[in-house]
Amino acid sequence: MNKTSLALLGILCIGFFFQSFAQVSTIPVFPTENDTVTIIFDAKQGNGELAGVSPPIYAHTGVITDLSTTPTSWRHVQGNWGVADARMLMTPLGNDVYQIRYHIPTFYNVPANETVLRLGFVFRDETGNNVGRAADGSDIFVDMFGAGLNVRFDIPVGRDQIVDLNATLPVALLQNGGDSLRFYEDNVLLASTDQATLNFNVTASNPGEHMLVAEAFTASASVFDTVYYFARPAPNVANVPTGWRDGINILNDSTVGLVLLAPQKQHVFAIGGFNDWRFVSDGYMNVTPDRNRYWIQLSGLDPSLEYVFQYLVDGVLRIADPYSEKILDPWSDPFISATTYPNLIPYPTGKTDRIAGVFQTDKPAYQWKVNNFQPPAIEDLVVYELLIRDFSDESSFQGVIDSLDYLVNLGVNAIEFMPFSEFENNDSWGYNPSFFFAVDKYYGTENKLKELIDECHARGIAVIQDMVLNHAFGQCPLAELYWDPANNRPAPNNPWFNPIPRHDFNVGNDFNHDSQATREFSIRVMKYWLREFRVDGYRFDLSKGFTQKNTLGNIGAWNQYDADRVALWKLYADSLWTENPDAYVILEHFADNSEERELANYGMMFWGNHNFNYNEATMGYHNGSNSDFGGIFHQVRNWNDPHLLGFMESHDEERLMFKNIEFGNQSGPYSTKDTANSLDRIELAATFFFTIPGPKMIWQFGELGYDYSIDFNSRLGRKPLRWDYFQDPDRRAVYDVFSDLAKLKISEPAFKTGTVRLDLRNALKRIHLDHSSMDVAVLGNFDVIQATINPAFQRTGKWYEFFTGDSLNVTNVSDGISLQPGEYRLYTTKKLARSSGTTTSVEENIEMSLLSIYPNPLKNQGLNVLLTLNKTSDVSLSLYNAMGQEVQNKFFRKLSPGSQLLKWNLSPEQLPEGVYILRINGNSQGVSQRILIQR
Repeated sequence: MNKTSLALLGILCIGFFFQSFAQVSTIPVFPTENDTVTIIFDAKQGNGELAGVSPPIYAHTGVITDLSTTPTSWRHVQGNWGVADARMLMTPLGNDVYQIRYHIPTFYNVPANETVLRLGFVFRDETGNNVGRAADGSDIFVDMFGAGLNVRFDIPVGRDQIVDLNATLPVALLQNGGDSLRFYEDNVLLASTDQATLNFNVTASNPGEHMLVAEAFTASASVFDTVYYFARPAPNVANVPTGWRDGINILNDSTVGLVLLAPQKQHVFAIGGFNDWRFVSDGYMNVTPDRNRYWIQLSGLDPSLEYVFQYLVDGVLRIADPYSEKILDPWSDPFISATTYPNLIPYPTGKTDRIAGVFQTDKPAYQWKVNNFQPPAIEDLVVYELLIRDFSDESSFQGVIDSLDYLVNLGVNAIEFMPFSEFENNDSWGYNPSFFFAVDKYYGTENKLKELIDECHARGIAVIQDMVLNHAFGQCPLAELYWDPANNRPAPNNPWFNPIPRHDFNVGNDFNHDSQATREFSIRVMKYWLREFRVDGYRFDLSKGFTQKNTLGNIGAWNQYDADRVALWKLYADSLWTENPDAYVILEHFADNSEERELANYGMMFWGNHNFNYNEATMGYHNGSNSDFGGIFHQVRNWNDPHLLGFMESHDEERLMFKNIEFGNQSGPYSTKDTANSLDRIELAATFFFTIPGPKMIWQFGELGYDYSIDFNSRLGRKPLRWDYFQDPDRRAVYDVFSDLAKLKISEPAFKTGTVRLDLRNALKRIHLDHSSMDVAVLGNFDVIQATINPAFQRTGKWYEFFTGDSLNVTNVSDGISLQPGEYRLYTTKKLARSSGTTTSVEENIEMSLLSIYPNPLKNQGLNVLLTLNKTSDVSLSLYNAMGQEVQNKFFRKLSPGSQLLKWNLSPEQLPEGVYILRINGNSQGVSQRILIQR
């Protein structure tokens, strides 16, 4: 930063990152990107994790260049973690000091068109279990300098400093290429020398912020380095103003009150766009008399602006407010699509690091279209569990909005969304939460989520949010505030978390729900989404973990009745119901039946997992009670109310179709491994699923016989999006059966109340429902051979088969009915009509004319397909290689009549050169064309 006049010092108010020379020093002192450099690492400094660790010690390093997405994003990484990599071996110098020497461009193999700005480091022992980092746990960085005149502060190290009032602040300056070196405090010259170094002690006698400047100069030029320090008096002691709560309090269009619960901390600064990220008096927070909370009022704010901010706690830790309703994440945000989240405020690169919170005093409000939505009764619920990432092409709220009619036609009246509050990274199931009040931006904006919920309500669909309050992950500020780095877990004095989990199934950091801080936080979270987003209730993940009973190593004890856990859940449910008396409270509990029964009778619902039993039946195996799924009926459990949300599949279970095809039974020519037979058996299972009274849940695309394993692309990894399955007649038949049964369950009282008799133990299964409106007999052959079943009709007379529309005049209620393997019948004493009316493909006889496909040959451009349609249609594009294998596909839903230009970025650079076949399907009609891919 060249300046020619000392008069310009007053405008040098920019914060910079500086090299951590106390922990890492370099030879030369001012390295350039083309130097051979010696890196000297003192393991006793920083986090100290490698202090006293015996050699060997290895470097792990990368460069930050002009092409890095953030100031901390490594490129050209060197070192193999956990491997004895001789190239990265540090030479011990004694006293826990190590060095490594290399030529920067050669070592990192940096291309000539890329400029190295910084070197990034961590250091490790041979196993990688002990890692040397900066004091705050971040990476260590070394800046690159230009040739010629340079100056910098060697001490103090890092960003702006906070020192106690009247403390002594040592200062050390270094320069090269200059004639003289000068040192200023607040524009007052304190010392000068003609040497390359200068040392000085500053006394912080005046409270508040101060500027230190190092100047190196020659007769023709001068350069500066600037550091700020804040001389900190004791914080002002005052109670939090009446009516303020923990977190962000919008007081009016220009004023905000911030409150942080931080017992045992010494001091806190609010830093952000409102004070240019500086440690200044206006950001120094008050402390309450009990020293539990820090608070500050910020005035003069612009209501049209979003303010990014953090808390700096004890001069070391930077955290976002735990109650932030929007955050900026420097690691994940660069990968969020501008289409999904338009006009995302940029991260304040160069001002701070780590996650930051965002507030706006007058943020745009969403105008709700649907008010006073009445959610479906519990016994009527047909819930669709959905992972936004794997449900829509766009992995977005908008993608779900575009698909809602598909769910309405399916008969769904509630959607259970897997977590959409902020979780770590972008690509996730969402069970690694970090910020509980913020919408995860990877899926879209806050108002787009509200629009999605509004559109659901407009279609009669309730919204159930998957809520994760058993645990939080490491980026959660509640965990960061009180952290034990030596053991990599919450500290014993953490007000919210247990240092060691209390049960074996915990992931992340285990919330202590006996803590008043945790209870208040949890209730705030639950009420917030009900009030602000109008969700209709929650499915609580790992609800059995809400206990302080220590059952580590004894899962059986964890499953037993826990009176404290019961009392806690009644407290939480009552708190929710004071906000919304109709809110669903659904627990993923799987505890002792006596505990679940008590809570179910209190009004809560429970996940009812019968994946194993249904899958044994669909695979054609009938060993004892394994294929008896009767426990999905609440009365079998001796519950008073139908509060068991039963399912055959969920995100945690294997797909029925996958196991049918991989492990199914067979006899003679009949095999459940055959796809067509397996799909028939999914219809059979559905018939014995929806007809049992009580709420039901479908896991996404189970209605199409989705057949990719839960472990495809790893358990938590993305799964292929196969909307083209909807065009397959056999799979569409499954959808139609699900749809018909779901609508029947909701509309007909016989599937809700009355007398229920289940005969489900053997391969030939029966359900009998007696109701004043009609009687029902459900018959099915889950075996792999033909068999005759005794229908045991409840009465003689005319019965109607629902799926075929045929009628049967019963004179003997026990006359056998022959059923092929996988065949099912649904008989009623009242004639019912199928709502789908067909099991064939959607919208037959679509006329589709292909106009052109370009470019062809295809190199690096996206593919364009121009066609015309004579009516609304779904269209799928599939690319096949010369072996006839499908290599990529794309699906377009509900295209309007007329000309349509379909754009497909199919990544040809990932495919070998050659001839491919592009297949275009418009429901029942298809067109193929050769495509040549070249380089």
